[in-house]
Amino acid sequence: MSEHHSDRRRFKRIAFDARTELSQGPHRWPVQLVDLSLKGMLIQRPDPWLGDESQPFEADIHLSDDAEVRMDVQLAHDDHGQLGFVCLHIDLESIEHLRRLIELNLADPQELERELGALLEV
Repeated sequence: MSEHHSDRRRFKRIAFDARTELSQGPHRWPVQLVDLSLKGMLIQRPDPWLGDESQPFEADIHLSDDAEVRMDVQLAHDDHGQLGFVCLHIDLESIEHLRRLIELNLADPQELERELGALLEV
């Protein structure tokens, strides 16, 4: 299957609701975040959807008033009203916020270390 299916098995997805905006060029969409991982995110497809799947997007996920995750993402799949994105680039501050969020949601601290190791292999 495609790469995103293997990523889904390797990277724990955290169901998380946060104010999220997706942008591409002049287009901006407030979107509903379904889940988040170290490798990407899943959202509900906005209506109308005018995104160009061949071009990257920017995602802004507002975790709190002083914590935000910003990622450059690429559309990986469009299935059943949901859009899956793979992370192309994330800055160090954002990855630290995301790492902490995932750490708080995982029952096993060693699972986070395995995921971080898998992320470095990709």
